[in-house]
Amino acid sequence: MLENVVIAGGGPTGLMLACELRLAGVDVTVLDRLPGRSGESRAGGLHARTLEVLDQRGVADRFLAAGRPMQVGHFSGLWLDFSRLPTRYPFLLNLLQADVERLLEQWAAELGVRVRWSSEVTGFRQDATGVEVALADGATIEAAYLVGCDGGRSAVRKLAGIGFPGTPATLTALLGDVELTDPPGEPVFMRRTEHGDFSVLGLQPGWYRVMTTRYDRVAGRDEPVTFEQLRESLIEIAGTDFGMHSPRWISRYGDAARQAEQYRRGRVLLAGDAAHIHFPAGGQGLNTGVQDAVNLGWKLAAVVRGHAPEALLDTYHAERHPVGERLLHNTRAQTALSRPGAHVDALREVFAGQIAIEEVNYALAGMITALDVRYPLGDADPLLGLRMPDLDLVTEHGATRLFTLLHAGRAVLLDLAGDPEPAAAARDWDDRLDVVVAKGPSGFPPAVLIRPDGHVAWTAAPGVDGLRAACAKWLGPVTG
Repeated sequence: MLENVVIAGGGPTGLMLACELRLAGVDVTVLDRLPGRSGESRAGGLHARTLEVLDQRGVADRFLAAGRPMQVGHFSGLWLDFSRLPTRYPFLLNLLQADVERLLEQWAAELGVRVRWSSEVTGFRQDATGVEVALADGATIEAAYLVGCDGGRSAVRKLAGIGFPGTPATLTALLGDVELTDPPGEPVFMRRTEHGDFSVLGLQPGWYRVMTTRYDRVAGRDEPVTFEQLRESLIEIAGTDFGMHSPRWISRYGDAARQAEQYRRGRVLLAGDAAHIHFPAGGQGLNTGVQDAVNLGWKLAAVVRGHAPEALLDTYHAERHPVGERLLHNTRAQTALSRPGAHVDALREVFAGQIAIEEVNYALAGMITALDVRYPLGDADPLLGLRMPDLDLVTEHGATRLFTLLHAGRAVLLDLAGDPEPAAAARDWDDRLDVVVAKGPSGFPPAVLIRPDGHVAWTAAPGVDGLRAACAKWLGPVTG
């Protein structure tokens, strides 16, 4: 059977992309080389913008019910205040990756996404009409498009011949979920010593996440990692192992920072860790992957359904590659700022003074949470390219919120002035655009075109003349 889209990788990025595609009526199958969920959780939190995109689809409450909010984040262990951020979610939601995957998979199943385990992609062939994907068991699947969401060692990226330049690892970090008989009296987060840094964070009653980082010691990424290595590393850095025992899992990672040269090659695309890897500073990786998926999903759906030309897919790379580039840049900076030694001690002291300045703290918080992301959609209005805030609105049907209008994954033309002209100009796109007349807060343009991902594509501030051009660019040419 010909699939519309095949996604390699059943992690958060792949599952979010699958849900976005199904909302738009696209058939999708997720392939994963593993036999099932591992239960391991490298990531441990959802930032504000990720919670917003989940809210845009009407599922944020599921994640909020399972997690624990914290109104602080960090930049290289220096605290950021999230409480002032302009969002309904001014916090980091502590939620292990395994729980994020479980909730996304439940939503995907409700939408009709097919997930196939023990399905390793070993090759593919593409032409002008589709992609034939080969699996390790000898089976093949034909699809219109293939998306690699299969992690930092992405088979899809390698098979596509897409370069992955960047910087190699300069450190070795170990992570373990363990029990402690003599835990510290309070959470320890990135405590620096002359030998490196360590963290001890409570996960569940009796269970702790222990992390150690030793600089200028680089282990091969394929070398096995053992409980004893984690224990020895913690003793060297912290002077104690806190009575560590009964590990659930142990992992090693480094600070290699690499980014795919292209996020698209023909009918093959990349998202999440397949497109960018970095040191997990600030908890940005999983969140960036989910946001990659939300940017790509509606565009890929529009192309598959014949509403838009393939050129729309090029905007995915144009918009998300700079976001990934900035991510690598800020995590490299955080790693440099955490190294041991007198020179970095002095740098941290100076930087801590700067980060205490409200405007600096606010700017860094916006970057870490991705609330400040602005796509290059023009300068005619300061809102263009930014995410549209979740406004409180009143329509003819009663009170609502802007994000509620995005639950279906369709574009929205929001009319805040009762002017019939914008709706008349966009009438030819009624099959893929919702026009909503509402009263809302002051300070916004009288009409705004909001893409399915929540970013502003046009405003009436400079006039209605560009609305039809914006609809044609983002929603596709008029049909019929």
